[in-house]
Amino acid sequence: MTHGLRIRRRASGRPHSRLSLAPLLLLAPMAAQAQNAPVSGGPDVDAPLQAMPDIGLDWPDMGQPDSVDPLPLDPADQASETVDIADPVAADPAEPVVTFADAGEERHYTVQLAGLDGIADPVFNERFAELSVLRQGQDKAANLAQINRRVSEDGELLDRLLRAKGYYAAQVRGSVTAPAPGSDRLIVSFAITPGTRYLLSSVDVTGLAETGEKEAELRAAFPPKVDDPVDADAIIAGRVQLQTALAESGFPFAQVDEPEVRIDHEDRKGDLDMIVTPGGFRRFGAIRMNDEKLFSAHHVQEIARFDPNDTYMASDVEDLRRAIVATGLVSSVSLTPRDAGDGEHVDLDVDVRRAPLRTIAGELGYGTGEGYRAEVSWQHRNFFPPEGAVTLRGVVGTQEQTASFTYRRNNFRRRDNVLTGLLSVSNIRRDAYDARTITLSGALERQTNILFQKHWVWRVGAELIASDEADAFSGGARRTFLIGAVPLSLTYDGSDDLLNPTKGFRLGGRFSPELSFQNTTFGYAKVQVDGSVYQPVGERVVMAARARFGTILGSTVDQIAPSRRFYAGGGASVRGYGYQAIGPRYGEDDDPVGGKSLAEFSLEGRIRFGNFGVVPFVDAGNISTSFLPRFRDLRIGAGMGVRYYSSFGPIRVDVGTPLNPQPGDPKIAVYVSLGQAF
Repeated sequence: MTHGLRIRRRASGRPHSRLSLAPLLLLAPMAAQAQNAPVSGGPDVDAPLQAMPDIGLDWPDMGQPDSVDPLPLDPADQASETVDIADPVAADPAEPVVTFADAGEERHYTVQLAGLDGIADPVFNERFAELSVLRQGQDKAANLAQINRRVSEDGELLDRLLRAKGYYAAQVRGSVTAPAPGSDRLIVSFAITPGTRYLLSSVDVTGLAETGEKEAELRAAFPPKVDDPVDADAIIAGRVQLQTALAESGFPFAQVDEPEVRIDHEDRKGDLDMIVTPGGFRRFGAIRMNDEKLFSAHHVQEIARFDPNDTYMASDVEDLRRAIVATGLVSSVSLTPRDAGDGEHVDLDVDVRRAPLRTIAGELGYGTGEGYRAEVSWQHRNFFPPEGAVTLRGVVGTQEQTASFTYRRNNFRRRDNVLTGLLSVSNIRRDAYDARTITLSGALERQTNILFQKHWVWRVGAELIASDEADAFSGGARRTFLIGAVPLSLTYDGSDDLLNPTKGFRLGGRFSPELSFQNTTFGYAKVQVDGSVYQPVGERVVMAARARFGTILGSTVDQIAPSRRFYAGGGASVRGYGYQAIGPRYGEDDDPVGGKSLAEFSLEGRIRFGNFGVVPFVDAGNISTSFLPRFRDLRIGAGMGVRYYSSFGPIRVDVGTPLNPQPGDPKIAVYVSLGQAF
């Protein structure tokens, strides 16, 4: 859409001037950001300002008669004359004043503006810096002739920028003076006299009466009013706001014509006219797919945040487009409103292009205390349409061998709900325990993701576990556990970013009642609470803190299966210590045995330098076999991390050391992963 403003002269018997500022696109980059984005994709809000079209002319002297003779008019038309001159010729700019002797050598210079107090806001300054030929060339030496040409061009630029704010009779005088004492740079300065700011004498937006009861609300969406300055920014932004308000109020086919302003130079006034064609009020109708092999129109309607017969809102359409992209099944998608033909509804044509549906992935890793680990997986993201993904996964490592099959159905019956099922067979050998386990589990959850980060996330699950395990408490003898669990979790995320939070907080809780059979049947419940907070300190530093508490209600620690106890230590726990190495130890090999209670604390200073950063950290934690953790036995680790902030999240490498180690703890531990530690 083109955002323009046409300036015309008002017919009268008084001296006047005529000009064209069509299109006046000084504001186009900002207006495009404010506009409701097309449903097939939004504007690039990070793009640099566009070059301003050549719309300038030197304003005539108001004390002289008009140099352009009025066009002959029919007497019947003289009361409403508007003449649009498409390409006026600007007067030659005044030569800049030079106040020193020029030897012809090339010199550096600095640029100064004077007389813009109260006018040069950040937008004005940004545009001048972006479009000024003087600013673009000030890092290179230039001779006086080159500088003079740049002064003339920037003088015209300043005049156009001032006219965009309503100062149509500004005087801009450039000068080049000798360097200040102690400097070798010439001083290029502009003395600016803005003059009187033109005001709107009338604002007429026609066509809104056709919107019925929404007329008052829509008129309020166009802010310019009588006695406001003839400010192109405000007028164009108002047009965008009105277009957006129409699209959000049930008018998908509305058109807002280019605003026109008729200028009276003697009174320094302008009359603003704008025509709106609403195109008829509409409600949502049917969704129509070009390809139903990925998913049906019924499924798309399930994930939409609107129902048939709801008032049409362009933001709902854009939200649906993003939700379809988030499925990962499409490479591109466009949604186009189509008149349903009944004068009441608008259908949505959904045009999708498939993305590759199969993925093979591999991963290699190493962690102190965990050893080497290799993982490979194969996934089909739409094996059971719609959005029914199947994943086969295998892990081979120093301490773990696992094979698993996972079914995952995204957007299950409603938006953002995820249904999962898992069958897993694993053999895990750690210092704390040795377990051969078969797991069958399922869960229904509301998940968060990078595109739609949610405040509230929940999960309801069920697990059936058969595990043959040995630990220090059993003296190496194996015990078979049959376990049933119903894990429940609820999390609130008030942070500003999923992978790299810089402010806000998170708070989550997990409750898992479990029934275990091993010679006898007994029950217990695991409870865990996590919290973290993020606070920026200046522009480059974020302080981050985390706390975690857990307890197991019921039973004794030696009865509970080793794989179901609490453990601490490692890259996601207390850095500097080996994985699961903190806490009570037992037996001849002094192996960790886990416990019934957990306490962990972390404090980080995240210091960023562009795409890189350093993170000094201190962690502390302990495991206890009692109902409550014993804080006097906290193990403390400290160290330094390095971050690389990639497009998909920070990559972290942390190196930690234990400050009060137990016998056998390593002196240095290294951790590598994606995302911040918490």
